[in-house]
Amino acid sequence: MITILGAGGAIGNELVKELAARNQPFRLVGRSPRPTPGATEVVTADLTDRDQTIRAVAGSSVVHLLVGLKYDRRVWREMWPRIMGNAIEACKRAGAKLVFFDNVYMYGKVTGPMTEETPFNPSSSKGEIRAQIATMLIDAWKSGALTAMIARAADFYGPDTLHGVPNVLVFVPLSRGQTASWLVNGHVPHSFSYTPDAARALVQLAERSTAWNQTWHQPTAPNPPTGKEFIAQVAQVYGVRPKYRVLGRPLLRVVGWFKPEIGESYEMLYQSDSPYLFDSSKFAREFGFSGTPYANGIRETAATFTREARPSTE
Repeated sequence: MITILGAGGAIGNELVKELAARNQPFRLVGRSPRPTPGATEVVTADLTDRDQTIRAVAGSSVVHLLVGLKYDRRVWREMWPRIMGNAIEACKRAGAKLVFFDNVYMYGKVTGPMTEETPFNPSSSKGEIRAQIATMLIDAWKSGALTAMIARAADFYGPDTLHGVPNVLVFVPLSRGQTASWLVNGHVPHSFSYTPDAARALVQLAERSTAWNQTWHQPTAPNPPTGKEFIAQVAQVYGVRPKYRVLGRPLLRVVGWFKPEIGESYEMLYQSDSPYLFDSSKFAREFGFSGTPYANGIRETAATFTREARPSTE
């Protein structure tokens, strides 16, 4: 049994497709999980509660921790260590292997490419929390308490990725003939992981016996475009002008006073003002796949949005 803790997110939904296509039994776990074609079981559980987590994981062989919490540092500080601790304990009791799907916040601002060997040097409160929970898991596997791995990805884009920044700022407005937006600096390259690639890689990694007790960067195409180039590629697919505005720090600071989710993003803007380069060459060497080319991923993502017929007023 493969168990997904935190069902319903962008990566979880793609992982469900992969597992269903392989006819593998899988269990979906969440606060309000929805019945999904192909799922063997659907379990309701609060993963901040240890007993509920233990029951949800019982009988599993592999567990994918894909939880997405409200984007609030106070929520993260309170809940993430509990969730990680509960997942580790539940997997130990079940004899299950644990895959933690992670981001790059713990690296902080990096000069040059981010690799699996990049040291933790967080530049934000959220980065400090991610460093804490990643270290919890690494310490657990180093002690021999369980078998686990960290699968780390860059920022997302992809089909039906409702909360991915490129989808919200670029695909949605351009699909309607409106003006796109970009954060802070549109003239530096920025890596994006394509969600179907990340989900497929989770399955491949879990099946490879030699992949465990390591950190892996998920396959992410090399030579990423700048923001301006990314927008131009999306606009070309839709047959519209590549109009965009840059959302600068002063504007985002003011907007953050009124919209908490924007305010919570402010501390992460260091990821947008200089090159954000995510290196997944370790995965490419092991599995022979370096990520879907941006042109292909952009075309597939764009196809999931319907351009409105009415002309733009902008």
